[in-house]
Amino acid sequence: MIHQKSGASPVGLFLDWLLIGIQSFGGGASAFSLIHQVSIKRGWLSEEEFVRDWALVQISPGINLVKLTVMVGYNLMGWPGILVCMGGLLLPSAFVTVLMTAGFTSIRSVPWIQAVMKGIIPATVGLSFGMGLQMAQPILSSAQKDGRLRLGEHLLILGCAALLMGFSQLSPLLILLLAGAAAVVLFVLTPAQASGTASR
Repeated sequence: MIHQKSGASPVGLFLDWLLIGIQSFGGGASAFSLIHQVSIKRGWLSEEEFVRDWALVQISPGINLVKLTVMVGYNLMGWPGILVCMGGLLLPSAFVTVLMTAGFTSIRSVPWIQAVMKGIIPATVGLSFGMGLQMAQPILSSAQKDGRLRLGEHLLILGCAALLMGFSQLSPLLILLLAGAAAVVLFVLTPAQASGTASR
């Protein structure tokens, strides 16, 4: 069911996403980090809801950040929320892309420009790693409450997925599907400890 979150207005949403679009130069990890921070800070989503939506976004076709924007906007204000959030996110990107396409050809051979472009890669990797750890914390905390065995299963799945991503040419979608299948099998074999029912 769709409901308007407290404090969410079309103008406010547009300005929030416009700021994200202005600051998220290069897209990818930087834009994802900004969307995450604003979603949690504004109370649009809880940490677990954000992780859930991000997981759903990654297993569907299309551009992940655009799909995440659509989901947040729809959850907040329905179809008008989608239009407002998408407009705010994409307007700066479209404007800057047009300018950069026109001007980059004349400066791409400048040494300091090349140095800046090379420095973006390690910064992006570090930002992605940091965001991954931050998103894993609530999931691992929840698994720890279910017992050490469940926590071990989560860590095993995360470790195997990381190894597959780092040392193979497999598609990320295939890795997600394999990890999901492994999680279902493990969770069926070792159900969570029902602390609430145990206390009764």
